[in-house]
Amino acid sequence: MHVGKIVGALTLVSAVALRAQQPVPRTRADSAARTDSAGADSARITNEMNRIRSEPRQQLPAIMTDTGPTLVLTRQQAVDSVLAHNPTLIAAREQTEQARARVTEAVAIPDPSLSATIVGQSGALTPNSANEHDYALNLTVPFPDRIRLRGKVAGADVQTARLSYLQLRQQLASQTSQTYDSLLVALRHLEDFQQAKQLSQDFLTRTEARFEGGTSPKLDVIKAKVDVAQAQNNIISGQRDVANARASLNRLMGRLLGANIAPADSLEIPPALPELAMLEKRAAELRPEIRSLAAQRSGASAATTLAKEFWLPDISLGVTRLNIAGTPATYDTGIGIGFPLFFWQHTGGEVSESEHHERELAATNRDLVAQVNQEVRVAYAGASTALQQAQYLHDELVPEAQQAYTIASSSYTLGGSSALEVLDAKRDFLDAQTQFTDALGAVNDAIAQLELAVGAPLASVPSGVPHD
Repeated sequence: MHVGKIVGALTLVSAVALRAQQPVPRTRADSAARTDSAGADSARITNEMNRIRSEPRQQLPAIMTDTGPTLVLTRQQAVDSVLAHNPTLIAAREQTEQARARVTEAVAIPDPSLSATIVGQSGALTPNSANEHDYALNLTVPFPDRIRLRGKVAGADVQTARLSYLQLRQQLASQTSQTYDSLLVALRHLEDFQQAKQLSQDFLTRTEARFEGGTSPKLDVIKAKVDVAQAQNNIISGQRDVANARASLNRLMGRLLGANIAPADSLEIPPALPELAMLEKRAAELRPEIRSLAAQRSGASAATTLAKEFWLPDISLGVTRLNIAGTPATYDTGIGIGFPLFFWQHTGGEVSESEHHERELAATNRDLVAQVNQEVRVAYAGASTALQQAQYLHDELVPEAQQAYTIASSSYTLGGSSALEVLDAKRDFLDAQTQFTDALGAVNDAIAQLELAVGAPLASVPSGVPHD
């Protein structure tokens, strides 16, 4: 009899515990009340997400920032700062000035020479015993056209150095723009993670309330807590990405890596791209590499003409004053010219070398034009695809994912969805936001690559198809 009582008591305890883990049956009044609150709950969730999005960006922890004021700047201000302070550009500017100095060297006339001769000494160290003192002034005058051609060759080098400097500026501007976008992407990811944590915390609060009311099992509470922990871990990872992006931008600007910096611009979908044909035409006109090669070809042509003028002589002029003891002073005037007797050495040497260099540059130019066109086409295809993807995510995926989460959350409130379904819907919503943020960063990077391939900002390219 005692054994039967013990078994009965254990059975009763087990039934009570099992009943505590099961949802409490709803009456018709409960069902009606929950149905009436479904629309209000859905609106509340939507308003909560909008409120979280509209909240100002949270301040990062102390480990993320350095002391001192925060520098807030736009993308263009960041580019201007890099172009003004980057050491690589300073070195390139000095190289251009060196090339300009070489122009002066190329057109310089040789300095004259002055010599003195003592004749008739009784000894090597007794100049006073000499009976004749001669003084000579010598000057070499290059053929005038050679001076002009040398200046033209050196001027082409200046143009090449200047265009190399321009190309470096464009590369650094593109790199700065992409680094600026990486900071925007990292900050937006951090905002998404913070929003996800708010939603996770809200879901945990509702789950705990349902558990206290007996309509949700303990496992749902545990899952909600795990989701909050995962959201916090994502925030920590996002803060690290923000710090790295800030350090990269500070390095390009020549600032301390830990200095405070904040972007004033935001990630947006850029406008439609200009026509490909117009971009190709502008690239052929503006790309520094093509213009630099054109300057090199002009210099090579001048160098060939200069080499073929080997038969034009330089003129050497000399005036000597003769002072012979006991006689009046007399003067000797001399003139000399070079004679290219071994002309085949010139035609087979510097002339042939210069002509082959011209042909080399002509072949290089054809390949460079094709390469530039290919770069423009590849960059255009990448930018066009990234733009379409960002637009699709903005118009289709993110709204659908947000709606799915709203429905799942409302259904969970009514008892129709499980906690796992709500968490999956929230995870899909966060993934959609992450994909959209990455797409915005990718399309802005693709635009920067396209501008680098064209050699000018897309805003400066007129719309429409070019007419020949």
